[in-house]
Amino acid sequence: MPWTRSLIARIRQERPVLLMSLLIALIALAAGVNGWAVLGLWVALIITALWHATPVANEVPLEPVGEDVEAARSLLPEVSATLAALDIPVMVLSGDASVLYQNRAAEKAFGEMTIGAHISARLRSPGILDMMRETIATNAPNQIEHSERLPSERVYIVRSAPVDLGDGQPTSERFFVLSFRDISEVRRIDRMRSDFVANASHELRTPLASLRGFIETIQGPAKNDPRAQERFLGIMLDQATRMSRLVDDLLSLSRLELKSHIAPDEKVDLVPLLGHVKDSLMPLANDVGVEIALHLPDGKAEVLGDRDELVQVFENLMENACKYGQEGKTVDVFLRNNQGQPVEVTIVDQGPGIPAEHVPRLTERFYRVSIEDSRSKKGTGLGLAIVKHILTRHRARLIVKSEVGTGTRFTVRF
Repeated sequence: MPWTRSLIARIRQERPVLLMSLLIALIALAAGVNGWAVLGLWVALIITALWHATPVANEVPLEPVGEDVEAARSLLPEVSATLAALDIPVMVLSGDASVLYQNRAAEKAFGEMTIGAHISARLRSPGILDMMRETIATNAPNQIEHSERLPSERVYIVRSAPVDLGDGQPTSERFFVLSFRDISEVRRIDRMRSDFVANASHELRTPLASLRGFIETIQGPAKNDPRAQERFLGIMLDQATRMSRLVDDLLSLSRLELKSHIAPDEKVDLVPLLGHVKDSLMPLANDVGVEIALHLPDGKAEVLGDRDELVQVFENLMENACKYGQEGKTVDVFLRNNQGQPVEVTIVDQGPGIPAEHVPRLTERFYRVSIEDSRSKKGTGLGLAIVKHILTRHRARLIVKSEVGTGTRFTVRF
């Protein structure tokens, strides 16, 4: 009955007071006080304590709530087994933001946490902690963007949400899920795309401005000066040729990106291919005073690839070695095809070398060690980016080793 449950709840609440009054009554009896007087006083104390006790609303459903909590805790192993299979970091938190579980992805991303420790023991981000407090207070999902600089730059969409146990019954213990969706690669691609558009626009704007200026000069001050017109037209031809090379390289990159996931499956013999590349570059090598020396093995050196694309790779690498390493007067090309070892082609120049801080960025689009030197040698800043994309499609690697004053080695390893 309701009044019986209420009385039991009041007795449980006032248990310390009732025990103390019983102890006082026993002491009074031992001291020789009249028994009926002691009994009457004790009953009065009990009635007063129970009458003034504040009813506790949530004391009534004690057993159902306890069952719900146990049921909720019993779900944790099943939930944990599911979360362990996810490849995104996930944590299960209690109502006071203590960590009850973290999956393997979370351990890998943030390190192992002590179960029962507060979330702030590992994640010190004020944004995440404030979001978690708000979710616990309002029982509503929230999400923020969180960036980490160390050990490497990562960007996450962090989401906190309460766990719905699905039985529709309120419980005294709540659970929350904290998940981290890594969007670092998406942000990096967006940044590369915006940088690419900005750089391409800049590269095209310079020759276009030059063409426009010379055209206006020919139409105006040099209108009746044949010698000036001839000189200006030669410069204009160079600028138009530069733009043509840039557009061709941009189109090549676009085509390569479209089929980067398709590996070529034709057999290509690198021995005659390198000979063909050397012959096509002989006019350039003679102009800059460089000798291209091939060091080829006996027999064939076959790899799976696209012949035209591989020609483009080795033309780019040998041309760069001739133009930027012309001080050394020699460019050596080594082809290695040892049994049980990957096929390797190494292009070595004896030029000034590349400072170490520039080497990791050489294959970025429009990246130049020296802008003026690159433009004077008619470079577009896209050659090594094209090489990288072609080799990625061929499942090959480009290895660059350089030392200032001793030259540079570009190795293509299939």
